[in-house]
Amino acid sequence: MKPEKTADLENLLIRVRACTICSDLPLGPQPLLQASSKAKILIAGQAPGSKTHEKGRPFDDASGKRLRQWLGVTEAQFYDPDLFAIIPMGFCYPGTGTGGDLPPRPECAPAWRQPLMAALPDVQLTLVLGQYALDWHLGDQKSKTLTETVKRWQIFWPDHLPLPHPSPRNIRWFKANGWFETDVIPVLQKRVRALV
Repeated sequence: MKPEKTADLENLLIRVRACTICSDLPLGPQPLLQASSKAKILIAGQAPGSKTHEKGRPFDDASGKRLRQWLGVTEAQFYDPDLFAIIPMGFCYPGTGTGGDLPPRPECAPAWRQPLMAALPDVQLTLVLGQYALDWHLGDQKSKTLTETVKRWQIFWPDHLPLPHPSPRNIRWFKANGWFETDVIPVLQKRVRALV
């Protein structure tokens, strides 16, 4: 990676972290992401929750603990931007609705996603978590439901892996889809070991 490209990403991250496009957020804007031009794995999630907003670090909650278990990595590895880029569809906590957190704000991805993706030339695996990330990263290739898309994970492999969100709210999904833990997670962990 040329030094000017690294500087471009650093400048872009400064601008993203200062973003106030969504100034009406319930807890205010606080973009949470991590990235390095050296990252080999991209985690494309939904949006930070209230706990991660409070802590100021993406996936610093029960969802992150489960995700790190799926990946088979330590906390130190997970938060190393040279290993993992964490770029959600919305960078700030969107607030709570009747069924949990609100969707990622629609202003965020169009403003920042393309330049950030272009600044990550070494990404070899993109983990696509949840419906909003599936829509952006897989588009028409995804199935009608998240479950159907995850069941077809091998057609996206080894560049992309569609995943359910690791949230504790999805316990029922994990129990109903035991094949995910037995068939997908070991393959994912093997690939992650090879990349980190």
